[in-house]
Amino acid sequence: MKKLIAGSLMLAVAIAAAGVCAAPAVMPAPRRLVEKEGVFVCKGAAVAAARYETDSSIPREGYRISVTEKGIAIASSDAAGRFYAVETLKQLESSGRGVTRVPCVEIEDSPRYRWRGFHLDECRHFFGKEVVKEIFDLMARYKLNRFHWHLTEDQGWRIDVPGYPELVKYGAVRPASVKHGKRAVKGSKADADKLNGVKYGPYFYTEADLREIVEYARERHIQIVPEIELPGHVYAALAAYPQYACCPENLTERTPRLVWGIEKDVLCLGNDEAIKFMENVLDYVCRIFPGDVIHIGGDECPQVRWQTCPKCQARIKAEGLKDHHDLQPWITRHFVKFLEARGKRALGWDEYLLGDIPKSAIGMSWRESRSGAGHELVSGAAAATRGHDVVMTPCSYCYLDYGQGLKDDPFFYIGGRVTLERCYSFDPCAGVPEDAKSRILGGQGNNWTEYTWNEFDLAWKAWPRMLALSEVFWLGEAKPGFADFLRRAEVHRSWLVRHGVNCAPLK
Repeated sequence: MKKLIAGSLMLAVAIAAAGVCAAPAVMPAPRRLVEKEGVFVCKGAAVAAARYETDSSIPREGYRISVTEKGIAIASSDAAGRFYAVETLKQLESSGRGVTRVPCVEIEDSPRYRWRGFHLDECRHFFGKEVVKEIFDLMARYKLNRFHWHLTEDQGWRIDVPGYPELVKYGAVRPASVKHGKRAVKGSKADADKLNGVKYGPYFYTEADLREIVEYARERHIQIVPEIELPGHVYAALAAYPQYACCPENLTERTPRLVWGIEKDVLCLGNDEAIKFMENVLDYVCRIFPGDVIHIGGDECPQVRWQTCPKCQARIKAEGLKDHHDLQPWITRHFVKFLEARGKRALGWDEYLLGDIPKSAIGMSWRESRSGAGHELVSGAAAATRGHDVVMTPCSYCYLDYGQGLKDDPFFYIGGRVTLERCYSFDPCAGVPEDAKSRILGGQGNNWTEYTWNEFDLAWKAWPRMLALSEVFWLGEAKPGFADFLRRAEVHRSWLVRHGVNCAPLK
């Protein structure tokens, strides 16, 4: 007897007649699966016994698996599709007593979105390359293919750039951090009592580290998208090179920002040397990271220093700009074109889309209201309608530093509430006009780390919510439903825990 399961593999495949343990559920669920009677049995791993072929009719990153009692056949049109087929096969197989068993199935599968991301902030707290590699292993298992790496901030600078040794000398270390479980965001005297007085760092990645990590990602079909923040969130860089600020006298202590929140001292856009500095940094980043997208931040940039800075005022006059509000669109245009000349596309948070920005610029939609530094909101739907490609990552669905709504939760959160079910309910195309939906590249889960102190804290907040988001980004509107997801998620949480991942409970 055959049973058709559209869009989902159920929690387990019972094969009692063959005396086989139930096969693990697939996550994210396949787009189409036909379950058949019977089991394929082999010695060793099933992936080694499979036959592989190329079929150009299969969509990019898609695959086809046919398992019969006589063998396994896998087809794909590209290397990524073959890779994901193998990951699915690993989830189907069960092993014991020297043999591997795979239930007989027919699977046809391909992703709804091409951007299926995991974001990590290593500036507020640093995790290191071994943790990053472990993240890549899990991303590969769950068919996530973009690693958005937040490498520069007010609180830390995490890459060693040739020619700028003081970036890591001053920017990669801070004399204190916010105490565990405390909130400190303004930098007032009251906040000083919330600092731990413990030196943090220096923590940064060398060029050898970066190249090692890039290769590890490439082997797992993951593209790293490095983020170099500008023109705001640059206080750690200004601690290293105060001359690139509008008010260098504010940075005499030469230390990154110690508390969280938004810093008013930003890049001086009237200073040619400051802009050249950022160009040189991005030139280096373009050489190290082979992907076609570079994130240049653009969010939460207060403009108060520009209003009184003589150099910025001179820039406004020289460029024929209306006032200081036009400076950020001006610098965005500059770096969009700068990256284009190097074969890269610029990506930035939604604030950087304000003004007349080239359509090649990709937007990353995180706000659902006017917030942050108070800039006008450019929604993902508005950006897509204007002709920009967009990555959707709204904070109320995708911010994993928000509380999970668990009954008993020992970890500390920045605030908010993003439950597992909330993550699963996310629709990247919600509210986007039909003729603009093709501009929605996908989405990502964002792991901000102001209140995430170590890898155990990070894993608890990321998983299992990244399981839900992986299915959202793979299947889109075809996902089978939260009840079905929960049945399979139980299996995967058990697997994660067995493999040393500090995965939170499902509820």
